[in-house]
Amino acid sequence: GRIEMPLFYVIRGLCRDDKYKCSQGQFPITQNVTVVEGGTANMTCRVDYNDNTSLQWSNPAQQTLFFGDKKALRDHRIELVRATSQELTIRIGDVSLSDEGLYTCSLFTMPVKTTKAFLTVLGVPTRPEITGFTKPAMERDVITLTCTTSGSKPAAIIRWFRNDKEVQGTKEVNATGKSFTVRSSLQFQVDRRDDGVAYTCSVEHVSLSSPYMTTEVLEVHYAPHLDIAHSQIIPQEGQYFKLECVSIGNPIPEPVLWSKDGGELPDIERMIVEGRELTITTLNKTDNGTYRCEASNHLGTSSAEYVLFVYDPNAVGPHGPDHALIGGVVAVVVFITLCLIIVLGRYLARHKEKNSLLFFVITIKPCPNGSFWVRRCLNAVHFNAFPPLPALNLTFFVSSCTTFSRFLKIQKQKVKCPSPGVRVEF
Repeated sequence: GRIEMPLFYVIRGLCRDDKYKCSQGQFPITQNVTVVEGGTANMTCRVDYNDNTSLQWSNPAQQTLFFGDKKALRDHRIELVRATSQELTIRIGDVSLSDEGLYTCSLFTMPVKTTKAFLTVLGVPTRPEITGFTKPAMERDVITLTCTTSGSKPAAIIRWFRNDKEVQGTKEVNATGKSFTVRSSLQFQVDRRDDGVAYTCSVEHVSLSSPYMTTEVLEVHYAPHLDIAHSQIIPQEGQYFKLECVSIGNPIPEPVLWSKDGGELPDIERMIVEGRELTITTLNKTDNGTYRCEASNHLGTSSAEYVLFVYDPNAVGPHGPDHALIGGVVAVVVFITLCLIIVLGRYLARHKEKNSLLFFVITIKPCPNGSFWVRRCLNAVHFNAFPPLPALNLTFFVSSCTTFSRFLKIQKQKVKCPSPGVRVEF
């Protein structure tokens, strides 16, 4: 009959026949392990073939942890996971930085074969702390903000953000045992634009799934600044009119004091003060004058003025003439005319042609809507005026027909040279 042999004896017989192959298969195999401080590390040692030879794990101090399934070191954190003839796996719980180092797996053959595995322990950084905030800071103060985190391994990375924009700080790294303390500082002079700004310190590390962040909001005290806003562009008699004293300052400047022409408000029945607002219920000519609002905080006092002129509604219609605008248009036209005469004068001085004198006229024509339009020579500049003004004739003198043609060429006009004294419109 057929004789059946256990697999163990078959492998053992094969190893006797091929000692080189079996000696290679009996070399222990391990892997390096990385674990976060406080976590759990599994250390595994395997062999392909084993002839009832024991496996052993030792720590970096060469203390035996497990010999086969026998625990050798009294450390409640170290447990046996699996012990067979081909594998020895142990578990180290609550790993600390002191557990880091080379661990040795030994296979007790003749001679003893060993393999080492490095246990890397990542030190988790503490949550960042920001110091240096003075609440409140005064405008133009120079302050230094410092963000600190400790316990990291390797050293953590600190980044600063002003609101959502990253800003650069100065970094300092100090080793404390096996871990690192990292500091980063920002130094700057504060102004009113920093009031309410959030400064965030972000700590990044390989042991963290997302950065640790700490945010502080800066409070800056500064002197007040006032402006006056008005409800009507052209105040008219009989209208409701309101002035508002718009203040900027920290602390908020108050109370707001209103005055007219350097004295108290003359008509408290029509002139009503509510907080920062001054309301005149019905305007009349006696309300003309300079109105002033004033407010202060502990850093200073500020004021603003508004000159009120009440118009007669019968003199100012919805489309009444704007004399200031008309005057402005005339001034611009005269200025451009002088510039053109100067340019032509310099041009004539360069060429010095001794021919008969010619002149031509450029007509500035008003458009139906009241705007003035000068083609070509004035580069299509538009002037708005109301009511429409009559056409203006600008006369320019040139020394010859050749000079006139050159002038028109510069202006990109193709017209024939006129006779002396001919009026040219374009």
